Amino acid sequence: MKKYNLGFISDEDIFNHVRRTVEWYRFETNLKTFNKNLIDPIKMTFDSKVYGIDIIQGIENEVIRQVDKTNSNLIWYFHQNIFKYISKDWTVPKQGFDVINEKLNIFVEMKYKHNTMNANSSQKTYINMQSKILNNDKAVCMLVEVIAKNSQDIPWIITVDGKQSNNKRIRRVSIDKFYEIVTGDKYAFKRLCEILPSVIEDVVSVTKGKESMNSVIEELKSYSENTLKSLYLLSFEKYDWFDSFNLG
Repeated sequence: MKKYNLGFISDEDIFNHVRRTVEWYRFETNLKTFNKNLIDPIKMTFDSKVYGIDIIQGIENEVIRQVDKTNSNLIWYFHQNIFKYISKDWTVPKQGFDVINEKLNIFVEMKYKHNTMNANSSQKTYINMQSKILNNDKAVCMLVEVIAKNSQDIPWIITVDGKQSNNKRIRRVSIDKFYEIVTGDKYAFKRLCEILPSVIEDVVSVTKGKESMNSVIEELKSYSENTLKSLYLLSFEKYDWFDSFNLG
């Protein structure tokens, strides 16, 4: 086992955690997964005509977008679950808060970016935290942001029902400051970022290689040789009049 010398997490644990993340990366796409949430052929028509791109390229762009979204969820798994390897006191519950430490009475809601919550989502999260500190006078709740505007550990100030709320036990914390809270090391997150490329390379070198497989275009041709027409037939095939659909 290569030495990564992070200190706050063992070499074996960081390697295996990265390995699980890499092994779940998505490589295959077929028509069923591509159309899982129903592709909008009208939007794809606009995109194709307005941007002057071939419809096949548009489909491939959509495949890349979907794959990237799946893989982004895996990175979220990486961020959330790493803390349970750092200390047994930090746990990842199946529901409720994302990360908790019952011994320290810290309850964490993690967000990937500072701008991913709208007003309603922010209020709902804050109210949930208010409920926690009202029922546990030792509790500290944290909104931890992986991509934050600033390095910070500050009270989370929010307007709820027209009134500004501010409680020092409900905090807004950047991921680097949270790593410091968890590990006691001010530079823990920086050190993780520095060594991560090397860990990923080591994992990829011992992980069975996977080839990207995309059968979407081939499967669409079973509907029609006209790929754009196939998209319409795929999305609207249950509409009564689409058995006679002719694309102009």
